Amino acid sequence: MNKRRSFIIGIKSFSLTVQEKDFLKKYKPWGVILFTRNIKNIKQTLKLTSSIRKIFNDKKYPILIDQEGGRVNRLKNLISFDNLTSEFFGNKYINNFKEFKFYYKLFIDKTSYLLRSIGANINTSPVLDLRVKGASNIIGDRSFSADPKIVSKIGDYCIQYYHENGIGTVIKHIPGHGLAKVDSHKFTPIISKKKKYLFKKDFTSFKNKKAFFAMTAHIIFNKIDNKNAVTHSKILIKLIRNKIRFKNLLISDDLSMKSLKGTLKDNTIKTFNAGCNLALHCNGNFKEMLIVAKNSPLVDKFIVKKTSQFYKILR
Repeated sequence: MNKRRSFIIGIKSFSLTVQEKDFLKKYKPWGVILFTRNIKNIKQTLKLTSSIRKIFNDKKYPILIDQEGGRVNRLKNLISFDNLTSEFFGNKYINNFKEFKFYYKLFIDKTSYLLRSIGANINTSPVLDLRVKGASNIIGDRSFSADPKIVSKIGDYCIQYYHENGIGTVIKHIPGHGLAKVDSHKFTPIISKKKKYLFKKDFTSFKNKKAFFAMTAHIIFNKIDNKNAVTHSKILIKLIRNKIRFKNLLISDDLSMKSLKGTLKDNTIKTFNAGCNLALHCNGNFKEMLIVAKNSPLVDKFIVKKTSQFYKILR
């Protein structure tokens, strides 16, 4: 574990190339993230994840997936979750709590079963961003509710149910992406709300969560730090640690997103300087992977400690 580097990487296809195998052996990323491009069927995906774990000689090696349900469904080659959006569960929570608990637990149990079947052990869920009228549709029905209390409570159930199934969770996009009027995959969202408002609304749903991981938002809160997106902001990461009280591992959102200006090298270095623990790079572009790898430090004691805590819930 100590020789691993503090980054997570995506790979190109259904199996590892020779180049990718050599990369994993040489640079030893902390984890690997899967996308639809890596998943043809259960047998093939399990073969892929097993081949990754074999390199590290670690049956618990972190393999992530972005499997929220609804339109963020990396398992779409296996199964459709189109109607099972966070919005669906949020409405169910309000209208029939007993039914909500039954359906939501079933949904997470079955999702977890599928994730374990393909060898994934971390799901980048739940989305704890608020549903905001007039905001970009990038969050939209991926949000449980416009009410931070409801989002927070469903978030707690999500984390608990996944942990009971031996799957780690990543709360996102800390400290809140709901107000963004543009898609951070393409542009930099700038939010001008005051601190007081944000603590009452958007930041509330992230407070005191038991997830092992949180993913930072690539957005600027210009009343708190008018220069840097959260991923690159020492001020906001301090706020996440001290005020929102998230004490576990902070993962950057994807460093290849257009929201972050500057070179990939600078963006990687700034991510660590601001206080993120792990840098995430998703697109599988080999040249970019090398830049992230070469600019990511070895894992520190804090990452080792938190990873071993996460390993304890795995089956």
